[in-house]
Amino acid sequence: MQEPTDAAARRAVKPVICYPVETLPQPDLTRYAGFRDRAIKLSEVLVPPREAGTFRVPAGGFFCISSVEGAQVGDLNLWHADDLSERFYSGKTRALHGTHVTSGQRLWSCFPALRPMATIVADTLGWYGKDAFGGSVHDVIGTRCDPYTHNLLSGGQYHHCCHSNLTRALADATGMALHEAEGHVHDVLNVFMCTGFTRDTGQYFMKASPVRPGDYLEFFAEIPLLGALSACPGGDCSTVHSSDQAQCHPLLIEVFATPADVLGDWTSPPPNGYDRRHGR
Repeated sequence: MQEPTDAAARRAVKPVICYPVETLPQPDLTRYAGFRDRAIKLSEVLVPPREAGTFRVPAGGFFCISSVEGAQVGDLNLWHADDLSERFYSGKTRALHGTHVTSGQRLWSCFPALRPMATIVADTLGWYGKDAFGGSVHDVIGTRCDPYTHNLLSGGQYHHCCHSNLTRALADATGMALHEAEGHVHDVLNVFMCTGFTRDTGQYFMKASPVRPGDYLEFFAEIPLLGALSACPGGDCSTVHSSDQAQCHPLLIEVFATPADVLGDWTSPPPNGYDRRHGR
């Protein structure tokens, strides 16, 4: 199709940020650091390769995801510990903070609560920035590898995609039937994963993660959380996923509680203030 005569002028229109975030409530990272200094370790979970594990974090506590043996990415789901209908909303997190998240940014919950679930307080890969390919780390654009897309594109039945790993882990943690648990599994934060979009075709790409043993991503829990983390079958995501071909490693999750006397008057952020009348 022939370009219109004003094509260049149309392309030259300057973009407008959809959601200016200057009015967002900002986390008090200095206060959170004080909480972290006096937090007490509650538990840890070592997530095996190509499997998922669950964990619970009290409001005002912390959880830390670490690389312990080799380069490995993880797919993270979060729910309100007492209400699974409030869960991580990757799309709104992306709209507010961008395609990749790092220290000082927050993971937001779905409607109608739409509030911070967790705040990133430490990121040892924060130095990576954006590379020459447009890639960056910790994305909220990928949906999680899943057996349905694998079957659509390649055929076969592969049961250790992150979607299935998360489903099994949530079912085990809650006692729900597998198909019921699957309905609560949602789009993820891709921890340590290096991704972007190709400049020519706009396709989602992955490349070898820069994560190394000792690297970690740490969060402050704004509300009580139930989390599930899958150690992706793609390993460091440098080649393939949805198979047993890639070299994979475990991921460590550590959970910490902040004593009540240290939290003082800190409280969880309330649910969103919209009155839900929807014009009626």
